[in-house]
Amino acid sequence: MIATVFDDRACKLGEGPLWNPKRQQFFWFDILGKTLMTRTSEGQKTWTFDRHVSAAGWVGEDALLIASETDLFRFDLTTGKEETIVSLEADNPLTRSNDGRADPWGGFWIGTMGFNGEPGAGAIYRYYKGELRQLYPNITVSNGICFAPEGNIGYFADTRQGKVWRQQLNAVDGWPVGDPEVFLDHGEGGPNADGAVVDTDGNYWSAEWGHSRVRAYSPAGEVLRDVTIPAGQATCPAFGGAGLRDLYVTSANVGLGSEAMIETPLAGQTFVIEDVAQGQMEPEVIL
Repeated sequence: MIATVFDDRACKLGEGPLWNPKRQQFFWFDILGKTLMTRTSEGQKTWTFDRHVSAAGWVGEDALLIASETDLFRFDLTTGKEETIVSLEADNPLTRSNDGRADPWGGFWIGTMGFNGEPGAGAIYRYYKGELRQLYPNITVSNGICFAPEGNIGYFADTRQGKVWRQQLNAVDGWPVGDPEVFLDHGEGGPNADGAVVDTDGNYWSAEWGHSRVRAYSPAGEVLRDVTIPAGQATCPAFGGAGLRDLYVTSANVGLGSEAMIETPLAGQTFVIEDVAQGQMEPEVIL
């Protein structure tokens, strides 16, 4: 499998890839650039915001629920109008949103972190039916939020701790049941678990920062295979395309000096690998 450049705009911190099944359109963010981006047959498009934005879920054909450093807001793709849905750590200037994804019940999970990766400064939340509830405190770098195809398991990671957790979910409303258990423990010096997505077979596809790859793990945590990209800092994968079999991967060039950019000139760009596995359709967020 060969990774090709889907979009050549270099992101400082590409994140939050999302395939909107209603529009058959791919979206992603440059968190540090405060931008939402897309690319269609008509070309590239960028929306710029006055605060950091990082992740989204789709709401109907023409809107997204976007997570920013201070709120979750509904964004109209046709008019550019913003509508705040709920505040998100708006009283804490030290944190911003990071990884997030819609769950099978129409809720939206979102993680926060310190701007400078301060230990334990972040948390993971769930928005559902008008309520934003903190699920897990003391998170340093929130990542890896995704859901098993049966809808009974959610995943989340703390990149700095080197761990990915698996959480049982209530079948009726999707709230966590009991305590999470460790799914992957990479330890110090192991793979840096970043953003992730689960395919229809229940395999966990994890972007691993610093390793130029997305690695697939079985539901039992066994390594299945790697998909490499021509950029060291892979940040998050998402399935998309007409049959949801193509894997899109965002990346970052933040922190790379001139020598590193010479070695990996495509760092920060967004890639696609065709016919990788069967992805799930992202659920619609219910506001």
